[in-house]
Amino acid sequence: MKAKVRFFAKNAKTPPRVRLKSGQKICIQCVFWLLVCIQVVSANRPPRFLIDGRSEIVIRLKEGPDTPVGSLIYRLRGLDPDGDTLRFGIREQVGSDILRIEAISSNEANIYLVKELDREVRDEYSFVLTLTDGNLGEGNFITQSFLLLVEDVNDNEPIFKPYPSAITVKEDAPPGVLLTVEATDLDEGAYGQVLYNLQELDGDVENFAIQTVNGKGVIRLTNRLDYERKSLYQLRILAVDRANQGRVNTGTAAILVKVQDVEDQPPEFVVASPVTRIGEDASVGTSVLQVRAIDGDRGINNRISYSIISGGEEHFDIDSSSGIVYTISPLDREDPSNSNGAYILEILATEESHMVSPLPSATTEVTIIVTDVNDEEPRFRSDRYIGEVIENAQQNTPITFLQDAVPEVFDYDQGKNGTFELYLVGDKGVFDVTPFKGINEASFLIRVNDPSFLDYEKVTVMNFSLVAKEIVTKDPKMSVVPITVHIKDENDNFPEFTESLYTVSIPENCGVGTTVAWVQALDKDSENYGTRGVRYTSLGGSIAHLLHLNPISGVITVKQAGDDSFDRELVSRHYLTVEARDDQGKGNRNTVQLIINIEDVNDNAPMFLANKYEARLLENELEFENPLILEARDIDLNGTKNSHIEYSIVGGDYKKNFSIDPNLGIITPVGGIDFEQLPGDNSNIRPIHLTVRARDFGSPSLSSAVPVSVYVQDVNDHAPLFTQMVYRRAIPEDMPGGTSVLEVKARDGDGSSANSALVYRIQRGASDKFVMDSRSGLVSVANGSSLDPDRTDPKTTRYTLTVVALDGGIGDQQLSAAVIVNITIVDVNNKPPVLIEPGVVHVMENTQVGTTIYKAQAYDLDEQPVLRFAIDKSASYAKTEDGVPVSITEYDYLSPWDLNTIDGTLRVVRLLDREKVEIVKLAITVEDMAAIDDGPKQTASAMLTIIVEDENDNNPKFRKPFYKTSITENSKHGMHIETLIADDADKNRTMTYFLEGSEELRSFLHMESATGEVVVANRIDHEMYSWLNVTVKAVDSGVPSRYAVVDLFIQVLDENDNNPIFEPSPFEFRVREDAEPGTTVANIVAKDADAGDYGKITYLLDRVSTQGKFLINADTGALKVSDWLDRESQSVYNLVVEAWDNYQFGYLSGESRNAFKQIIVHVEDVNDNPPVLSLPLDCVTITEFHNYREAIVSITATDADDDNTPNGRVQFHLVAGKGHELFRFEQVGGDANTGRLFAKQSLKDRFGNYTLIVEARDLGIPANVVRGDLRVCVTDYNDHAPIFVHPPQNVTIKVPENATIGTTIIEVRAIDADIGPNGAVRYRLRQDAQGAWRAFALQATSGALRTATSFDRDKQTTYQLRIEAYDLGLPTPLSSDLDLTVYIQNVDNYRPRFPYKHIHLNITENVQDYSAYLPSVIERDEIDRGDEPMLPVCYYIVEGNDGGMFDVDRNSHRLTSKALDREQKDQYLLTILATEDCTMSKPNYEERLDAISTLKVHIIVNDVNDNSPQFVTKIFTGGVTTEADFGIEFMHVKAVDADEGINAKISYYLLGDVKETLTEGLENLAVSPFLVHVETGAVSLNFDPQKGMKGYFDFKVLANDTDGLQDEAHVFIYLLREDQRVRFVLRSHPSEIRDKINTFREKLARVTDSVVNIDDLRVHENKDGSVDNTKTDLYLHLVNGEDHSVLEVDQVLKLVDKNIEQLDELFKEFNVLDTQPAEFSALAAERLSPSQAVYWLAWSSLLLGALLLLSVLAALAQRADYARRLKAATATAYYKSFQHENLHFTVLRASPTPGESDMTIRSSGGRVPNTNKHSTKGSNPIWLHAYENDWYKSDDQISHSERDSLDENAVDQDMSNEKPYFITTAAFPSIRSTETEPEADQGNYDFYQQLEQMKNAKNMETTEL
Repeated sequence: MKAKVRFFAKNAKTPPRVRLKSGQKICIQCVFWLLVCIQVVSANRPPRFLIDGRSEIVIRLKEGPDTPVGSLIYRLRGLDPDGDTLRFGIREQVGSDILRIEAISSNEANIYLVKELDREVRDEYSFVLTLTDGNLGEGNFITQSFLLLVEDVNDNEPIFKPYPSAITVKEDAPPGVLLTVEATDLDEGAYGQVLYNLQELDGDVENFAIQTVNGKGVIRLTNRLDYERKSLYQLRILAVDRANQGRVNTGTAAILVKVQDVEDQPPEFVVASPVTRIGEDASVGTSVLQVRAIDGDRGINNRISYSIISGGEEHFDIDSSSGIVYTISPLDREDPSNSNGAYILEILATEESHMVSPLPSATTEVTIIVTDVNDEEPRFRSDRYIGEVIENAQQNTPITFLQDAVPEVFDYDQGKNGTFELYLVGDKGVFDVTPFKGINEASFLIRVNDPSFLDYEKVTVMNFSLVAKEIVTKDPKMSVVPITVHIKDENDNFPEFTESLYTVSIPENCGVGTTVAWVQALDKDSENYGTRGVRYTSLGGSIAHLLHLNPISGVITVKQAGDDSFDRELVSRHYLTVEARDDQGKGNRNTVQLIINIEDVNDNAPMFLANKYEARLLENELEFENPLILEARDIDLNGTKNSHIEYSIVGGDYKKNFSIDPNLGIITPVGGIDFEQLPGDNSNIRPIHLTVRARDFGSPSLSSAVPVSVYVQDVNDHAPLFTQMVYRRAIPEDMPGGTSVLEVKARDGDGSSANSALVYRIQRGASDKFVMDSRSGLVSVANGSSLDPDRTDPKTTRYTLTVVALDGGIGDQQLSAAVIVNITIVDVNNKPPVLIEPGVVHVMENTQVGTTIYKAQAYDLDEQPVLRFAIDKSASYAKTEDGVPVSITEYDYLSPWDLNTIDGTLRVVRLLDREKVEIVKLAITVEDMAAIDDGPKQTASAMLTIIVEDENDNNPKFRKPFYKTSITENSKHGMHIETLIADDADKNRTMTYFLEGSEELRSFLHMESATGEVVVANRIDHEMYSWLNVTVKAVDSGVPSRYAVVDLFIQVLDENDNNPIFEPSPFEFRVREDAEPGTTVANIVAKDADAGDYGKITYLLDRVSTQGKFLINADTGALKVSDWLDRESQSVYNLVVEAWDNYQFGYLSGESRNAFKQIIVHVEDVNDNPPVLSLPLDCVTITEFHNYREAIVSITATDADDDNTPNGRVQFHLVAGKGHELFRFEQVGGDANTGRLFAKQSLKDRFGNYTLIVEARDLGIPANVVRGDLRVCVTDYNDHAPIFVHPPQNVTIKVPENATIGTTIIEVRAIDADIGPNGAVRYRLRQDAQGAWRAFALQATSGALRTATSFDRDKQTTYQLRIEAYDLGLPTPLSSDLDLTVYIQNVDNYRPRFPYKHIHLNITENVQDYSAYLPSVIERDEIDRGDEPMLPVCYYIVEGNDGGMFDVDRNSHRLTSKALDREQKDQYLLTILATEDCTMSKPNYEERLDAISTLKVHIIVNDVNDNSPQFVTKIFTGGVTTEADFGIEFMHVKAVDADEGINAKISYYLLGDVKETLTEGLENLAVSPFLVHVETGAVSLNFDPQKGMKGYFDFKVLANDTDGLQDEAHVFIYLLREDQRVRFVLRSHPSEIRDKINTFREKLARVTDSVVNIDDLRVHENKDGSVDNTKTDLYLHLVNGEDHSVLEVDQVLKLVDKNIEQLDELFKEFNVLDTQPAEFSALAAERLSPSQAVYWLAWSSLLLGALLLLSVLAALAQRADYARRLKAATATAYYKSFQHENLHFTVLRASPTPGESDMTIRSSGGRVPNTNKHSTKGSNPIWLHAYENDWYKSDDQISHSERDSLDENAVDQDMSNEKPYFITTAAFPSIRSTETEPEADQGNYDFYQQLEQMKNAKNMETTEL
């Protein structure tokens, strides 16, 4: 190739153009050029490069931007001796385009860089620079080498080699290597060295680390992962080069680490609305809310099931799959059984795991609040009110209600629904009602508004109405109650006695009629209200009953003499009160005192000091526990016979067993008494009753008797005795824990239940396997214990238990008995077998088939196992020699083995091939086939390792099928020719190589036997041997050895003197027509004996013969497809292939040789053409009687594919369509593309139009399918007659005599199995001889039979009709007949009637298949003539059968029921209809028409005790202060029973001992600290708490019903001090937060992680003692949930502060203003100096003196006014007596009490504030201010009058029937003890506030956890 030179000249000149004649031009040119050549040759000297003596120009440039494009990199200088202009150039070569040379002068040029350098592409460039002066001749230059060295710059980032982008790591994977990555940097030196760093997207890299090892990055796992914390790590690997200065390059690789989840987390709730509201009118089944939990293991996501475990189960249920909570019973917010409409549901989410046991679960609580619906109307407590009011009553005087009327109205709806207004109707404005508005519940007063109307002389009775109406605007509800008010006359003066005191004397033995005294009273009123009407109405005093008072005169006489009251020894003076009333004894009253002195007489008998005497005597004892001493006294004069007393026993069945001292009165037993001989019940005390007499020695002697009761107490003197000597029982080994085994019984001969009560214990032998019920003696399997003998050491199949029975004796008095219980354990096949570890088995490959190589061994601890062995294919695997797992699809490594299922022997059933698999891991399983049916499979498995040992059974194999190489002739000795390597699949891989062939050829070659290298051994002459073809043999090292041979072809290269020769090969080839362009059809090979280009073959293809479909690779001879083929267009191609040598250089010069070869290419068919289906366009018609052996139709299909192959052959199938199952296709023989349609069976009655889906499918793979619709019409043949389906044959139809013409009697219906006209049914009446058909008309199409004439029953009563049903078939229609009888009814015909309208049935719940026969109906009446046919009567249930629980047999009248559940529905009301129309399945019942034929069945479901009591919560908590009193009931436990009556009666018991924890000061407590009331569940104190006591108690309570069904709950009670309570101040009235206080408690408990108990809820009390109705004080205490200690106030406040962020929403919701200790600390005064104290004392004294003077003056000024008030006030005051234990209070209500609860202002019967109801008639009333109910007023409405008025008092409700749950004297210092506390201390407390606190103590109720 000639080099091209580029020249660069700055001043190029163009010679002038001269136009010459052509001949002259040629001549001149020749002369010119000749002269030029001579001048150049003779005169020009060559230029040269100026390079300072260097032989080569070398420059260094940095790559990249450091040497920017366009930079001047070098300046060339040249020298020309002739001074010619020089032109610099550069020879064109690879890379020369990066430089540009630009001349700057005649001998200088600059070299510029025109392309950016990249060392990584090329690090050096060697250029040839050229220089010419233009006179050197064409193509001649001066050259200079120019070397450009490219220096490295850190411009390449490290690049990672391929690596996995994601890896999966189990979360429990141990630390270790995860992955190795490698990055390369094309830079040099430090720039190309890589270090690795690790980053994580979230910065979470503490679990991973990376190390740089040998240039690779090793990623390690350093800590265990947690899927739940993080399931995905996005690691970024940084590959940083080690550049020590300048730019540092970094390569990154992202690797996703997926953490594979492991089951270790419980479910988590993701959707659980804490509070959901639902209207109380929601229907049953309404969805309330939905909870959703997910598997805590996110990557596993097991299914979650839901259940409600507590709270609201009676009203709500949950769908176990979806988590939807829905209602199951109606809701009622006002139901007192719920918590103010709030239900707290505890929902359990259980994960359905197959890997973890027990199943993981989680719980959550949701609160469902039942919102109010206005379903309550305001209601009054009484149906009517009768009251009275005195005439002239002042304004605001309330009327007094009579007859125990309760002036209250209530409406328990919420909000406006429960807010109502009160107003009067019909009172003419005389009265008004207060309050005018109420919320939920209100007490009301009716007061005088217009006193002028109250005039007794004008009106005595007034009647009007009181209305309570809701304030809602839409459909307000209201109640009206009538009120009657009686007006009373006024009597305002009292009778006055003439003397202030009367004194008289009478003898002790005065007689009847003796005048005692005369009293007289006068009255200033007139008429009967005055003296005229004065009557002496009462004589009171000790002897008033013995005297007579004349009511008119006032004379007092002795009415009865000789009574003890006249006994001076008893009373020497009597004080009597005489009462006088005006208004003839009915008006005002006054009294006077009468003193009567009595003279003495001796008349008294001895009297015992006690009414009766009692003593306790232990059985068999000779002395009483305490001496029994009787004492009597005679009040006669001491020292006389009249007062001397003697004692004796005079009565009693057992008086002989006792003696008495006659003087001292001491009674002693004569001998021991046997308790069991005394009659009595089972108590431990039986009484003996005696009578003792005491007499004096007076004359006559007087005596008295007294009963004496001796209580004989039982002593435990009888030991228990078992009913059997020994007990035996056999039980299965898998009996679950808690199952009863047997019951032992013993008897005790003691008479009392206390001593005879037996307790059973297992003394020994239970081995923790059995437990015993101490009460019943029931032996049960212990929970969690296993009776499996194989799991006990030693193996135990029999347990001998020693059971003792202990009676009720205490301490040493307790007696016992023992008995042996033998329990035998019966084996159950419930244990899996154990498979002995197989180990490793070595097997030679090619082991003979049938050889046993191993025997599996297993054993089972069960007695009679049936073991079967098997191979677990899914768990088995295999590996090759290199440890690579073998896929079962690659090599079936399981098929060579056969495992005997019975004896476990493993045999070889196929030859083994070690080269495919060397290690086989067989998973062998054994299963016990005798396992229990309902239990899990009993299996065991183990892994057998089989190592296949090698045999030398594989020949070596050369890596090539043959070796071909070349060598030039005359090559030197030892020159390498080829290296041949053979491989061996066996382990005998050491090879020895040999040359084989003719000795002459082998002499030219030498082979290394160990390496297989062939070298030249002698000189080779191409002319003698152009090829050296020898055979190389490779022999392995096995015994016996194996070998392989391969041909080695060595070409001796020479000149081109040989033509190409095509190698022998087939000349015909095949290619698929769907071959893609580029598919190789054939490899055409031609050979040329020459070497080099002369032996290089170039292949050409004739373009005409290819038609553009083929091309050939010129170098390889590969014949390929160049365009898509289509066999259907052309199937054969004749191609001509040419082979040329030296084509590139010698073709044009004729130095190439060639050869030709013709080949034929056949295009093979591919199934690329679908069949074309030919179907008839019209419907193929046949009759239903077509012969199914005859073809229906023939169809054809064509396929363009080769019909000589399956691709062109078509088969037919029916794949779908109506009735396709009735037909089939059959291929026509000899014609593959034709099919005939046949019927599979007779088509009789199969008429109709069938559209069949025909599928034509060719036989190619994959097949081409086309489908088409073939319509076959099977015509009907009229072969079916109509058949009547209604009514039945010969039925009698009743028609009333007065039926009008056209009345439809019945509609007949017939069906025809044919279709079309053959199945069209018509009706007609057949004519009969009697002409009955004329009376009726029949509609031809509908079959309606109607009357055509009027009927006369006296002429004809029955009509016989025959109705014909016929079809419209051709040629002959078919028909059938129906006979009917029409009976003409009398119009008074009697419908079936039951003998009574109601019956009652009692059905016991849970009874299966209950049945009863209903009463028969009365079928006839008197007016019937007796000729009416008797029709059957059918019974139907038409109403009340909700849920289909009942069924009645329409014919037998038998009523049956399913099993009923009383708790779901306790009564049913069924309506039974009796009718003679038995043709219908269910009649259309209309009560108006059919009620006469109905029976009401009242069904009462009797209860069965099938529900156990259930505590409302499983944990009760409460608190009691150390100030509480002994015996106080401070909390309740409550259980409910769904049963009723006696079955629902619940008894409560305290189980076991009360556990004391962390207690102090209770060491001497010998009794149970608490008692549980058996009926009410009230928990009361059984000890007297003292200050300093601490701790908490816990115990269990049992609730059981009458049949022993029971439930248990846990009770926690905390001892706390008063100063441990905390007060939360809320900006709400107590009534607003009372309903949701539990929500506050629960949220506070959840946030603080404590137990929160609510102590009290009351109106807020300010520091000054005033109340604030807009705020609420909430008192509570907190308990540490872990150690159950009561938290101190400062701890609670710290907890609140710590969690203030979490409590923020709660405090906002409840408007919490402050949190503080429950009691305020007294403020400490600042200490003053002595001088300051004197100063302030002096001024204070002066100020107090002045105030005292003003007070005295004011008191004197108001004295008269207060005298009147005091008179009325002392007459009566509204008071209450509160008595608790030994505390008595008389409470006078004053002003509204501070801290008053919202529950305070409640009215009770008889309470009327602001009246003097209890004062004496005529007293002055106190009407100073109107009564105000602060409850209904805002702050600005409350009266703030400073006047002393009782009308401001809020009179509290009657507490006589309300017992507080909890009272502490710590809260009420003023009532601790009136004897020890000074009065001064009491002055610091508001007594009424204390009473309110006592009343509010009931709020300290049970708190549920």
